[in-house]
Amino acid sequence: MNDNTLVRLTVGGGTIDGNLSLPQGASGVVLFAHGSGSSRHSPRNRYVARLLNEAKLGTLLIDLLTSEEELRDQQTAQLRFDIGLLAGRLLAATGWLAGHEKTRSLRIGYFGASTGAGAALVAAAEHPELAGAVVSRGGRPDLAGPALPRVQAPTLLIVGEYDSSVIQLNQTALAQLRCQKSLMIVPRATHLFEEPGSLDEVARLARDWFGRYLTVTASSPR
Repeated sequence: MNDNTLVRLTVGGGTIDGNLSLPQGASGVVLFAHGSGSSRHSPRNRYVARLLNEAKLGTLLIDLLTSEEELRDQQTAQLRFDIGLLAGRLLAATGWLAGHEKTRSLRIGYFGASTGAGAALVAAAEHPELAGAVVSRGGRPDLAGPALPRVQAPTLLIVGEYDSSVIQLNQTALAQLRCQKSLMIVPRATHLFEEPGSLDEVARLARDWFGRYLTVTASSPR
C-alpha cells in the first residue's frame, strides 16, 4: 500500500503542487522533472512512477510552473526552456523532501524528461550531497550546459532508436559528464516511447538504475 500526499510549495509569489507516493518500506525517492509543456499529470511519467512504486521506490511528481506561469508559457513557450528557473523549482522540491519526516532519511533521485532532464542535471550539480542518481527519458541533458562536468550523481540517459537528433544531443552531453554514466538506446522507439513495450523498457532501466544507486546509500548520511 502506498502513502499518497498532496504537496504544495510556495515559490516566486505563487504555488506549485505535487503528488508524493511512498510505498511501505521505500528505499529511495525519485523526483520527476517533466518536459516541455507538460505537468505532474503526464501519463508517461505517471506510468513510470507507478512501476517505480512497485519496486519500493517513492515518487514525487510536481508541477514546475505556477498556474499563472503555465498560462503564460502556453502562449509564449518561453518558461519551459528557462532551465535556471526549472532547476530552482526542483531544488525547492528537493529541500522539501530532505526535510519531510517521511522522506528525510531517503536518498533522492531525479527522473527528467525532455527539458526537465537539463533542469535535473543542473539541480544535481548544485547540490551533489542531495542527488543520488539521475535518469533522463528522451531528454535534453545538453541544456544543462556548463553544469554537466560538475554532476557527481550517476546518470543514465535513455533515448529512442528513432529519435536521431536527440541521440546526438545526448551523446554530446554524455561526453561532458564526469560521473558514472551510461547511454541506453531503446530499440524501435521514437521520442515519446509510444511503441508497444518501449515505455516498459524505460521504466525497467530507470528502476534498475535507481535501485542500484539510491538503495546502496539509503542508510548513509547525506
